[in-house]
Amino acid sequence: MRENLHRFFRAARGAGVRISPSESMDAMRAVADVGFYDRSVLRDTFLVTLAKSQEEKRLLSDCFDVFFDHPELTQPLADGDPDASDEQQEGSEAGQTEGAPGAPSSGLGQLAQTLLSQDRAEMEAAISNAANAASLSDIRFFTQRGIFSSRILDLLGIQQLRDDLEQLAQTNPSEAERLAAATEALRENVRDRVSQALLLYGREETENLRNEILKNAPLSQLDRRQVEQMRALIRVMARRLRERYSRPRKRQRRGHLDVRRTIRRNAAWGGVPFLTTWKRRHRDRPKIVAICDVSGSVAKVSDFFLLLIYSLHEVVSDVRSFAFSGHLVDVSDILDSKTPEAAMADIMSLVGLGSSDYGKSLADFEAKWMRHVTPQTTVIVLGDARTNNLNPRADILRRISERSKRVVWLNPEGRMIWGMGDSEMPRYATYCSVVRQCSTARQLERAISDIVASYQ
Repeated sequence: MRENLHRFFRAARGAGVRISPSESMDAMRAVADVGFYDRSVLRDTFLVTLAKSQEEKRLLSDCFDVFFDHPELTQPLADGDPDASDEQQEGSEAGQTEGAPGAPSSGLGQLAQTLLSQDRAEMEAAISNAANAASLSDIRFFTQRGIFSSRILDLLGIQQLRDDLEQLAQTNPSEAERLAAATEALRENVRDRVSQALLLYGREETENLRNEILKNAPLSQLDRRQVEQMRALIRVMARRLRERYSRPRKRQRRGHLDVRRTIRRNAAWGGVPFLTTWKRRHRDRPKIVAICDVSGSVAKVSDFFLLLIYSLHEVVSDVRSFAFSGHLVDVSDILDSKTPEAAMADIMSLVGLGSSDYGKSLADFEAKWMRHVTPQTTVIVLGDARTNNLNPRADILRRISERSKRVVWLNPEGRMIWGMGDSEMPRYATYCSVVRQCSTARQLERAISDIVASYQ
């Protein structure tokens, strides 16, 4: 029982249910009380002890159905089936031995006798035991299906079964035909069992592999299906940033021992250090200004930029966010008050998909919001720096750089085309502390993580 429960917990984690060691121990104690006999009670027990939300209840319920409902065994025509030929019926009866009702000819191996007797319970137990012996729960990728199917068949005794087939083909052709059909059904049953195990245990690895490929894929070249997957991946990245950096710091964080001040403080006790003094490193409060290009030239990546900016609002308390195409607007209140999907829709309807004018947008920022830039502020610009041959107003970016702690520019285009056509990236880069290519989700996550980590 314990081993089966451990496999179920691993399958549930792969399905997306977060299960801690203490929760798994609680579930095991509960299952020991209710038992395995009533499946509905067992399901409710897992839902109560493991699921922490409606979504996790749904995932856990689906995983339960797949884990505990084994694929139904498929078999060839059974004895007495009206569609079976009289010759098959006579061969089956002729092959039975006295004192062993329903048993095939003597001298056959155990697997052949089980297949010919069509004992479903015995066949199910044999496949389950062989699957456990083959460590089927270790399957991770679809390319391993053939390997595990062969292992299970070898443990069942497929080689002896082949020898029995050759023997019956010479002595009892009708029974050999029945055994050949049963063998094919056995292979199909084993393939179904392996496919079920892959669905249970390989989902997490398959999803991790897909996400790893997706993280390194250019954002501008994703198809419609991949865009939805990327949005989900960006949300996971945002949650990871939030969990990593939004934890409250301790008010008193010890640094290095300040020896001189400690000695002076303990002069009254003859220099015995009853009271210690520590050197503490000053940390600035995070203050970020994010300026995001949502024009038509970056339409395929602007959604992901906005999602990352949305995550900054959840991680850092002092963030001012702006979006622009032809002019600049403050979108901080939208990002603070609405869900990511609603916020992105409002921002794109307000200012998105227009013709980009970096010079006009920078002038808007200088005229209305320059006061938000202080020596503690990190200014993040997300855009391709393509100005449509309009005045880039790099002088404004220079003044922003002089007032701020640093300016970070994240560009979705490759470095090879910076400065080509209407790109003013080389001119803007002169006044930036950090310039990065951010054409993939991995590059975006690393850039945002480094910015937030600089304040820790």
